[in-house]
Amino acid sequence: MKYLYYALFKKQSDDKIEVTFPDLAPHAATYGTTMSDALHMAHDALEGYLLVVEDLHEKLPKASSPESLTHDTSQLIIPIEVDTTLAREREDNVSIKKTLTIPKYLNDLGKQKSINFSATLTDALKHKLNIL
Repeated sequence: MKYLYYALFKKQSDDKIEVTFPDLAPHAATYGTTMSDALHMAHDALEGYLLVVEDLHEKLPKASSPESLTHDTSQLIIPIEVDTTLAREREDNVSIKKTLTIPKYLNDLGKQKSINFSATLTDALKHKLNIL
């Protein structure tokens, strides 16, 4: 299932970035050392929380609109989207055999360089699909 909740990002005095989810407080919160790290941690925290809530069959609060969130001017409101169906599939991490066709010269060069074709294809697909 896809969910979207708004997170509040606030830079702290120690330069860490605090991340809170007002609709899910105090259960989902985290921090990061950079904005990129904070975004990653926010996604991870929200995903973990939502998976547990689904497993326990608990009801989730409706996500607030960004306009209705109470915040101060030092906080950024950032939407964080999580797909728990995709997260569960990723957790299962079952590999499947796939037959594909590639140019011979790429196959030859890959073999010479001892390229792991499965890992390379997996990495390329994750990048192409914007999967963390």
